[in-house]
Amino acid sequence: MLIRIILFSFTLLSTLNASASDNNAEAWQALQDGRAVLILRHALAPGTGDPGNFDLNDCSTQRNLNEAGREQARAWKPFLAEHGIEEARVFTSQWCRSRDTAMEMDVGEVTEWPSLNSFFQGRGDGPTQTRQTIALVNELEPGLPVVMVSHQVNITRLAGIYPSSNEGVILALPLSGDPTVLAQVTPGR
Repeated sequence: MLIRIILFSFTLLSTLNASASDNNAEAWQALQDGRAVLILRHALAPGTGDPGNFDLNDCSTQRNLNEAGREQARAWKPFLAEHGIEEARVFTSQWCRSRDTAMEMDVGEVTEWPSLNSFFQGRGDGPTQTRQTIALVNELEPGLPVVMVSHQVNITRLAGIYPSSNEGVILALPLSGDPTVLAQVTPGR
């Protein structure tokens, strides 16, 4: 009897996991095909905001990834590969925690886009940066999948999603002021 319960439980869990993966299969395919983009919040950087002496060009004045955050960022490479994405065009905020996340992902050349910079605590202009990000994405030529690394405020303004650290959102193209969210994804979940 115990073996039947264990087998039933295992089968149920396997089915639930397969269903969760299958629910996102169309989103992953859209990302592979260039019909969607992935935007993710930088990996774990403990704290909130940045110190008062913040300097964009000096990582020692910013909130940075801890070792757990670096591990989270590295988890994207095998996670993307599991979903058919070995290489991508990677765009990032200029904040060190976002750049480090993008670099640790190791899935392609990293390009800084100032429009992906945080505007938390009045450090930027949310509406303008969101419009710029939408325009930049929609102007990209066809090619490898697009991955963007940014901040909670940027993703919330763009997609209406409040992402956890290292959480990604797959958005249908073309982007707009009210984009279609195809999936929320995170390595290990």
